[in-house]
Amino acid sequence: MRLRSDRSTKVARDPVHHPLFARCYARASVAAETRAGMAKVRRGLLGGLSGRVIEIGAGNGLNFAHYPATVSEIVAIEPERALRALAVEAALRAGVPVDVAPGVAEALPVKSEAFDAAVLSLVLCSVRDVPRALAELRRVLRPGGEVRFFEHGRGGGPVMRLTQRALDRTVWPPLAGGCHVARDPVGALREAGFELGPYRRMLMPEKGPVLPTSYCVIGTAWRPVGEAGSAGS
Repeated sequence: MRLRSDRSTKVARDPVHHPLFARCYARASVAAETRAGMAKVRRGLLGGLSGRVIEIGAGNGLNFAHYPATVSEIVAIEPERALRALAVEAALRAGVPVDVAPGVAEALPVKSEAFDAAVLSLVLCSVRDVPRALAELRRVLRPGGEVRFFEHGRGGGPVMRLTQRALDRTVWPPLAGGCHVARDPVGALREAGFELGPYRRMLMPEKGPVLPTSYCVIGTAWRPVGEAGSAGS
């Protein structure tokens, strides 16, 4: 199954629209590839993947250059129009086939059990409904399908966690495109029924000031092998 790259200007109003944040994020994320070591993190996150992969919240497509040749196809879902346009450009330079499509994590526009693996990269912080988004992820993965995740969330001591919760209730989501800093991605995956594999917590950047956004986790999870098939198209 192929999805058409989003090239048309005649599209419905996007469910996610943060043009100012998108421009800032695009510049900052490119700089972080070398300055914060994000390119190395992306290589570690994606190494060893194979088959058909869905990437949720692809942003400006910086992961695309790091997928191994064993991946047969990537379907990259990105709801924000400005970032999606940049992802389309990145897809044209990728070494593996990439289709970029509009859509939100809570209602993925793909068939059930259509993918061997899924990638979550700095996306669970900003989805509107985390349980629903992860239920959709389970739907589109085949039983035994793998999830690779790199997310940021709550961490640190009591003062830092209090600060994170305060930011989430006030200024941070409006300023940062809906991002939240106090979510628990590992707990959310576990509660959604995924089997957790190895994961490790880390600070990003590894050297420098520790900020409310610095607490990250990278790891692997799976959709249970014996799970009954999901309905859906």
